[in-house]
Amino acid sequence: MSASDQLEFRVAIRDALAEELERDPSVIFFGEDIAAAGGVFKATPDLFERFGRERVFDTPISELALAGAAFGAAVTGLRPVFEVMFGDFMGLAMDSLVNQSAKFWYISGEQHSVPLVVRSAVGGGGRFGAIHSQIHGTWFQGVPGLKIVCPSSPAEAKGLLKASIRDDNPVIFLEHKRLYSVKGPAPPADEVLPLGQARLARAGEDLTIVALGKGVADALAAADALAEAGLSAEVVDLRTIRPLDLDTVLDSVSRTQRLLVVEEGPRTGGWSTGLLGQVTERGLHDLDDAWIVATDETPVPYSPTLEDAFMPDAAAITASVRSRLGVGVA
Repeated sequence: MSASDQLEFRVAIRDALAEELERDPSVIFFGEDIAAAGGVFKATPDLFERFGRERVFDTPISELALAGAAFGAAVTGLRPVFEVMFGDFMGLAMDSLVNQSAKFWYISGEQHSVPLVVRSAVGGGGRFGAIHSQIHGTWFQGVPGLKIVCPSSPAEAKGLLKASIRDDNPVIFLEHKRLYSVKGPAPPADEVLPLGQARLARAGEDLTIVALGKGVADALAAADALAEAGLSAEVVDLRTIRPLDLDTVLDSVSRTQRLLVVEEGPRTGGWSTGLLGQVTERGLHDLDDAWIVATDETPVPYSPTLEDAFMPDAAAITASVRSRLGVGVA
């Protein structure tokens, strides 16, 4: 594959936004430093120049105001996409998203939908400290009416963001900061990936590893290392935690009889514990073993040494499997 066939994650985000702004005149995009500056992570350059200040514009730093404006725009016929620069501050937008956007279809008697997307940079490993390194998807996973998406690669980012913008429900779109500079194969032109459908990222026979976002690359690297020790690991890219594609996970577990769920975040209240509980409820007859690799029950450390040890990366996944299953252990 030539370099020209490679797509950078941040460019995939920009391209998805540009294509949807071009395709649908009701799409608008706004947020903190997303227009003239092109975004703090340089994921949205040139959109302001191309589409103008009526459709792409900067806003004050007020997450509550952003969410309220998006809700108002969505219920009056637009399809707003807005960016909360760091997902850690989504708590400030919680009321508009949880008590208005997520419930409006229900309380309006199914007369009005709220087609909005909120994009945020999330995740640790970048030396941003405890207040700029969290993944907030789990804060919203218990809210009916919301969808929560977390792409794992450039192709996934583009296809899932296009699907999110076209969806009639409010969507929380999580972009891991450590993926912005990652390059990968470009997707087919105009590909739109379905929300709520997991992806089999690697076939295997001895163990199912389920991951999300950056965790998918870590799981694939761990699977490579485990293969050298004679263990065949299957990797499932969950893509979304709401809706949750439990059937794909159960199908994989029926073949491997073992399940490892990897989450960058504490297991208490995490999506990993919910997934493991549902697999146990519906697929206990297929399970020989199941466990979770997650972070410690602490905020994300700022110290590089501590942060590296805190992250459930490929080495941590590999070590956990080796210890649990005795693979390559004398």
